[in-house]
Amino acid sequence: MQSKLTDIELINQSLAGNQAAYADLVKRHQRFVFTLAMRFSKSREDAEEITQDCFVKAYRSLAQFQGGSKFSTWLYSIVYTTAMTFLRKKRLNTTSIDNEDTYIQLENTSSGLENNLAENRSRSFYVNQAIDQLLPDDAAIITMFYKGEQSLEEIAQAMNMEANTVKVKLFRARQRLKDKLEQNLKHEARELI
Repeated sequence: MQSKLTDIELINQSLAGNQAAYADLVKRHQRFVFTLAMRFSKSREDAEEITQDCFVKAYRSLAQFQGGSKFSTWLYSIVYTTAMTFLRKKRLNTTSIDNEDTYIQLENTSSGLENNLAENRSRSFYVNQAIDQLLPDDAAIITMFYKGEQSLEEIAQAMNMEANTVKVKLFRARQRLKDKLEQNLKHEARELI
């Protein structure tokens, strides 16, 4: 029943002491928060830690959410700063060579054709693989824009940048993504032959 409530209603209930309402907020946003964390960290364990830290920070700061933007935009700004802090700390300690093949894939539920589903999974795999090879900022901007369906203004707010800067970064990230896809698919084609 609570899953039909808006984010604002769930926030108000959470602030009134309803822990189940905050659990619903977490369930609603955890998949995308985890996906963003994976884009930054490239490691499932690190992404899980970042995700957990984000929701703890969001809970502690929930009273500071003023509703001037969507809750998701506010939450993604927490993800961005938490991930950047985590990566800076990790870079000081060690350099991870961990690169798991863990991807959250979106399935095409509108089509019942197996070939179409397999093709979409393959396409999703290659796109995710290429995104994982991008710099964290590029991967985050592409993920927020395409998978999170965030506007340039929302991304700018989440990343503490100007909207025009995000627009330029998105354009450049698309170019780098295209280059990575061409490079990876050329390599894949050679392996198939």
